[in-house]
Amino acid sequence: MPRHFQSAATHEAGPPIPGLIGSGPAMERVYRLTRQVARSNASVLLLGETGTGKELIAKAVHRLSPRGSGPFVRVNCGALAENLLESELFGHVRGAFTGAIDNRTGRFEAAHTGTVFLDEINSTTAKLQVKLLRVLQEHEFERVGDTHTIRVDTRVIAASNRDLLEEIGAGRFREDLYYRLNVVPIYLPPLRERREDIPALVSHFLGVYGKSNDRHVPHVERRALEALQAYEWPGNVRELQNYVERAVVLAPADELTLDLLPAAVRGEKPRRIGPRRTADLETVTAELVEQGVALAGPHPQNLHATVVHRVERELIGQVMAACEGVQVKAAARLGINRNTLHKKLQEYGLER
Repeated sequence: MPRHFQSAATHEAGPPIPGLIGSGPAMERVYRLTRQVARSNASVLLLGETGTGKELIAKAVHRLSPRGSGPFVRVNCGALAENLLESELFGHVRGAFTGAIDNRTGRFEAAHTGTVFLDEINSTTAKLQVKLLRVLQEHEFERVGDTHTIRVDTRVIAASNRDLLEEIGAGRFREDLYYRLNVVPIYLPPLRERREDIPALVSHFLGVYGKSNDRHVPHVERRALEALQAYEWPGNVRELQNYVERAVVLAPADELTLDLLPAAVRGEKPRRIGPRRTADLETVTAELVEQGVALAGPHPQNLHATVVHRVERELIGQVMAACEGVQVKAAARLGINRNTLHKKLQEYGLER
C-alpha cells in the first residue's frame, strides 16, 4: 500500500457479511456457509488456528439467525478448571460446594432462546463432555448440587483450535459428542492461506486504531506491505491486528513504514534481552549432547535421565507460557492428566 493505496475498502463493495474483512476465495466459502447455516438450528463446529476469527463467525451465525434478537453467550472452556467450568455452564445451588453461598444461573440458562458459544471445546474433561452431550441431545440438565431438571432452548456453536479426530484417537474427546457438534463444520483458514486479504485487513485496522489513538495513518509503504504479505503469521489476524496497532502508535508521520514492523516481519532475527526464560528444544538437546562427555564421565548412568528431565522441563515451560498458565489447557496440549502436570510443575519448580 504505497501512498496511492488509500484504503482497500474504497475499492471493494465491502465484505459479504458486515463486520468481517476479506473477499478472497477462502473467505467467500466461509461467508457462504455462515449464511446457509445461520437460517437453521443446527449445531456448528468452527475449526481453525488461534487468531483466525472463530468468535466473529460465531457472532455472525447468531446475528443472522432467527435467534438474533436473543442472547449470545460466550464461554472459554480452556480458561477454567473442571469444577468451575461445570458451574459456569450449568449453574449451581447454594451449598453445592465450598464458596457456593447463593444459587447461580449457568451460561446455558442465560442463553435460553439464543446461542451459547463454547470456545476451545477441546479443553473440556470427559465428565463435562457427558453433560454437554446430554444438553445437545435432550436440551436439559441439572445445576451442580441440584436434582431439579432444567430445560433450555439454546443453540450450540463450538470452536476448537485442535484436530478433534486426533483428540478422539488419543482418548481425550468423546466421539459421540464430536458427531453431535459437527453437524455443520466451518473451517477458518489461517492468514497465510488468504494473503490477498491482508491489504484490506491492514486498512481496516489502520482506521480502527487511528481513531482510538487519535492518530491519522492512512498510508502504507510498499515495502511494508510486501513484508506483511510475505510473513507466515503464526498468530494469524490477531497478530496482524497487534502489529498494526503498534505501528499506528509509533508512526512519526501519516505512513506505516517497514521500520515500524517487528524484526520477524522484516525477515530479521528478533533481539532477545535478559536471561533466557525458555529455550528452543533443539537448542537444549544440542547443548546436552555437547555436554555428553562431561556428563558421562563420573555418572554415565545418569545421562539419559538428565537429558529427558531437561527437555521435559523446557517443553512444559513453553506450553504453560503459551497457555498463559492455565493448567487444564496445558495438560490437554501435552496429552497428560492435569494431576500429572501439577506434580511435574512442582517437581521442576514451575508453579509460577
